[in-house]
Amino acid sequence: MSKSNITLIIVLMSLASFGLMGFQYYWIRNAIRINKERFDQNALQAIAGTVAELEKGETSDVLLSKLIKDPALKESIFKKIDPIELQINTRRSYSRPSMVDTLLMAPVPQVSSTFRRMLLSRGLDVTILSELENFFAYMTPEVASGMFTPDEMQILLQEKERQLEYLNQKQRFARESARPYTGIVPQFETKVNLSDDALDKIRKTNIKIELMNQAFSELAEGQQAIMDRLDTVQLRRLLKNQFVAQGITENFELGIKPGEGGKLIGIGEILDPQVLLKEGLQSKLFPNDILGNDNFIYVYFPEKSSHVFRQVWLPISSSIFFILVIIFCFYYAIRIILKQKALSDIKNDFINNMTHEFKTPLATVSLAVEALQDPELSNQDKFRTRYLGIIKEENKRLVGQVEKVLQAAALDRNEFKLKLESIHLPAMIQACMDQFALQVENRGGKIEFIGEMKDPHIVGDVFHLTHLFNNLLDNANKYSPSNPKITVAVKELGSEVQITFRDQGIGMSRDAVKKIFDKFYRIPTGNVHDVKGFGLGLSYVKTMIEAHKGNIQVQSELGKGSTFTINLPKKQ
Repeated sequence: MSKSNITLIIVLMSLASFGLMGFQYYWIRNAIRINKERFDQNALQAIAGTVAELEKGETSDVLLSKLIKDPALKESIFKKIDPIELQINTRRSYSRPSMVDTLLMAPVPQVSSTFRRMLLSRGLDVTILSELENFFAYMTPEVASGMFTPDEMQILLQEKERQLEYLNQKQRFARESARPYTGIVPQFETKVNLSDDALDKIRKTNIKIELMNQAFSELAEGQQAIMDRLDTVQLRRLLKNQFVAQGITENFELGIKPGEGGKLIGIGEILDPQVLLKEGLQSKLFPNDILGNDNFIYVYFPEKSSHVFRQVWLPISSSIFFILVIIFCFYYAIRIILKQKALSDIKNDFINNMTHEFKTPLATVSLAVEALQDPELSNQDKFRTRYLGIIKEENKRLVGQVEKVLQAAALDRNEFKLKLESIHLPAMIQACMDQFALQVENRGGKIEFIGEMKDPHIVGDVFHLTHLFNNLLDNANKYSPSNPKITVAVKELGSEVQITFRDQGIGMSRDAVKKIFDKFYRIPTGNVHDVKGFGLGLSYVKTMIEAHKGNIQVQSELGKGSTFTINLPKKQ
């Protein structure tokens, strides 16, 4: 796969991942917003229910207080009043009109002009005033409070009192006995016979009217202090019950603000009054008050966010989990693609190196065979021996290369077994250095050994340790352009021994240091093959050191050389 195709795949997968995360973020944000609005709506419903219960309870308290004070009133107020039966007798008489007659014959008192204009301003037909008794019976406190202002209610009450006073006088005079004719003006005298039962019914009716008037007057006293009308303990209990019914169990802060410009009155602990006023839920207390100032209740939930999060934590957690899974899969897929690309490059480099490594000895063998086939040279023992030696050396070289590849495959499958024995470490290292001393000196370089050990013996595999030391010395020599300077140092560290191979060669970059122990990896040099190898040496070195329960570290800098440090236990 080409580099451009890999880049295109990464870009498309990145766009898809970021797009999915964007949609998930938008969905989560909307879910939180909707749950916040639902929480506020449920809380406002609970507050409205509490306000309604408070107002209903206050009305009930006004009526019940009257009933409790008067047991007779309690008995009569709920008893149905039957229709009143009247016996009216009319007879003609000739008597001088008396003061009582004059009162009985007086017309019904007329309403004031102010009350008439008040009715006209409300769009009412003034003809209904012809039957004032029926009008005032219809105009109950509940109906009147919805039509008139508090000042107009006062005028209404005055007119009603005048009407009731007239009716009471008329009833009182009607009970007096009939009078004989004393004057010259003939009159028809009407006598109304009221039984005691009828009078009792009238009395009970007046009691009911008076009770409603008193209740109405007390309900109209909304101008009294709000804290005198409220039981804060009951208010908090009602609110809590309403919130629980709506599924809200969080703690809340409660405050009341009386009238316009009044200061907030806290009910219970309040952390910040300004937060309660700005972010708290607001509702009007006693909204049906006829008179008085407007009072407001404020409720704030400090743990509102945690409540909302509990409602949506499962879908949010699931969404985040699946997003992380997608991101991990994306990262893993990209990593596999890049790793496969790197393996493909390593494979190509390995094939190129192997081809080059095999091509040189094969070409040499081919030339030697052609020379031996020449009749003139084949009869000369000196040339024949020389070319046969070349063929033997190149064949040995080919076998060695094949053995390296086979050995790498065996190491992969762990198909090797260490032959552990006691080794004199300084002597082994010195023997390896002697093999490379001539090559280094021919290039104008120097190789030296530093270190003394009290106990020079360690337990290990002679063959593999010798081979890995040779690999490190060979690399130090190959990657030193001229005048190589190689130093091998040995130091005891308790139960371990530390071996350091230091050169002043070309060095490596940080990226190369991370990969040099990978199989078949070689530092890219383009088409230049000035350094032979398959990239298997350092991979073999690390595998053998780990097989001996040791470790290896590398420090390198471009242009300044490299240092390989090996730590091996003395005993396995």
